Amino acid sequence: MPFYLTRFSYTPATWAKLIKNPEDRRAAAKQYIEAASGKLHGFWYAFGDHDAYNLWEAPDNVSMAATAIAIGAGGAVSSFQTTVLLTVEETLAALQAFEPYVPWRENFLTVRAKCYAQLKHPMARVAARDLNDFLRNKAPGWPSISPTNATTDEAKGVTE
Repeated sequence: MPFYLTRFSYTPATWAKLIKNPEDRRAAAKQYIEAASGKLHGFWYAFGDHDAYNLWEAPDNVSMAATAIAIGAGGAVSSFQTTVLLTVEETLAALQAFEPYVPWRENFLTVRAKCYAQLKHPMARVAARDLNDFLRNKAPGWPSISPTNATTDEAKGVTE
């Protein structure tokens, strides 16, 4: 099942109720997601732009959307944002599907090569070769990014 990260903030009225009567809101969050056949994996309060974060697992986007709509309709939150999370395997599958149509841009090739290299993926050699070929053949005078003179973290660790 897909994973989702939500960021939300309570309304001032909700905070006032929680101050007056503190309660563990994980149980309520769990009820919402379980009604959509999902699972709550974590609930954290935080400093910053959002009051809290949840990690959810749901059968699909529609189930998670239903959960988000139900929570939003309850009136306790002033904002609720959901991010669909991809596993490394899903990301690699997306990259693999993209392989025949790679836009030959230096930054993309650098990140691609580093990702494959770190994961010891079978495409690591091809990605490193593509990056090196691009760097070797680009127009004279263009700045070069390579493992030896890398100026960004993305370029580090990319070798053939």
